[in-house]
Amino acid sequence: MRQEVREIILHPPENGLLVKKLVPVAHEVYAARFELFHCVSRIVESISVHSCSLCGEVHVGPFPHRIHTCDIAGSPSSKEHNWVKGGVEHVLPLVESFHLYDRLGRAVSHEERLQVDRIPGIVELCIQAGVDIPEYPTRRRAFPVYNIAGKMIDFERRYPRDDTCGKDIQPFGFWERSTSPRDDNSQSSASDDLQDLAVRGMKAWKTMQSGTLKLMQKYAVKTCGFCPEVQVGPKGHRARICQAYKHQLRDGQHAWQDATIDDLIPQVYVWHVKEPWDSKPLVDRLKRYYGKLPAAVDLFSQAGANVGEDYAGLMREDIAVPELDEEKWVV
Repeated sequence: MRQEVREIILHPPENGLLVKKLVPVAHEVYAARFELFHCVSRIVESISVHSCSLCGEVHVGPFPHRIHTCDIAGSPSSKEHNWVKGGVEHVLPLVESFHLYDRLGRAVSHEERLQVDRIPGIVELCIQAGVDIPEYPTRRRAFPVYNIAGKMIDFERRYPRDDTCGKDIQPFGFWERSTSPRDDNSQSSASDDLQDLAVRGMKAWKTMQSGTLKLMQKYAVKTCGFCPEVQVGPKGHRARICQAYKHQLRDGQHAWQDATIDDLIPQVYVWHVKEPWDSKPLVDRLKRYYGKLPAAVDLFSQAGANVGEDYAGLMREDIAVPELDEEKWVV
């Protein structure tokens, strides 16, 4: 059986072709990401976001909470947080990935780590799924790749249909390029009402989440089992940049495995404030009665948007928070 030559049938996108039914989904996710960042950047101008300078804890609201959960090396013995002003990067953390011109080509080597552009992972996923961005060209095949006897046969590489393909590609200069998606039909000039921004942002959040799940069911995304490094594509890169525990034993190499949506879109959970404009901050003694929400969802909730039933269990709105003098009477 080893000597017998067999062809392994490959289906899109394993054969290099696009999944046609997911191309509109990729465009929706790309546009939803731009809309989401626009809404969050406008809302944080009105609703304060705080971040702990020691552990990175995030809190959304005018008054930082007083829950003692700062438990890392260098934190005070009281485990109190050292709050500083936060921004969009704390609500929506950025996860980057190497941009691949050919997703079926060889992986990025350690020597090429500074020569290949790093862009947001979700943008790279949209590009591989069918979104064309002039700043980040990618190879679109017209004929599939074949797997014969365990070897990938690419007829377009042997007999290219366009000799000028890839001639004008500039792999350098990523610091001069913008990683923010642009959409001429975006609603950036629409109403700037706070509640309207929150409703639009919540809709974009759900669209991006659901669309990313659909894309990740077909397009592979890899993550390191030791650190949060992500690589969009069928295989991980070979750059030895892992700084996780005992990375010296692995020579800084990553341990690649299949990623989940939380690896590509990190969920930053914050303590949910039922009455954001109340002058009483959250205290440590009553933390068992407080709920939690993703930072972006909690930001939209405080701005007046209806977050829906998906987060009803996390919000814990059906639990009455007792006063400090009533705590001893609570069973």
